[in-house]
Amino acid sequence: MARPDKAAAVAELADQFRDSNAAVLTEYRGLTVAQLKTLRRSLGENAQYAVVKNTLTKIAANQAGITALDDQFAGPTAVAFITGDPVESAKSLRDFAKENPNLIIKGGVLDGKALTADEIKKLADLESREVLLSKLAGAFKGKQSQAASLFQALPSKLVRTVDALRAKQAEQGGAE
Repeated sequence: MARPDKAAAVAELADQFRDSNAAVLTEYRGLTVAQLKTLRRSLGENAQYAVVKNTLTKIAANQAGITALDDQFAGPTAVAFITGDPVESAKSLRDFAKENPNLIIKGGVLDGKALTADEIKKLADLESREVLLSKLAGAFKGKQSQAASLFQALPSKLVRTVDALRAKQAEQGGAE
């Protein structure tokens, strides 16, 4: 029978897996407590970074329906549970790992899909959601302006053609 404290820890971890948009597994061997504190601060309010026990976390992930991470629970493991924009948190982890090579990104999960360490780095290379949305809005606005110009050009071209036709008829009528 499982001890009540371990069962509570598994339940809490399973809830964190269910409530987060993404989770990133890291190895933190060699990082100091001060460096981990800095990492937690750099992740901001949209992510929670927790040092976890592999066995309990594996059980919790399975309870949450995530089985793709089973082989990554080896060695000292910490999980970043991301509730906000996963791109921002991935950038924070990538940047911290560049400055502190002891932090190793093992892999993760995004909306139920397993991610490798390389895919998380690619995710970090994306622009933030707000920037992508503003670019999309700008593209839509540009296309609307082009369409408006096109629709405006047709009547004005018709008016110029009719005026040219009248002028030509007036010339022909006056020449006879």
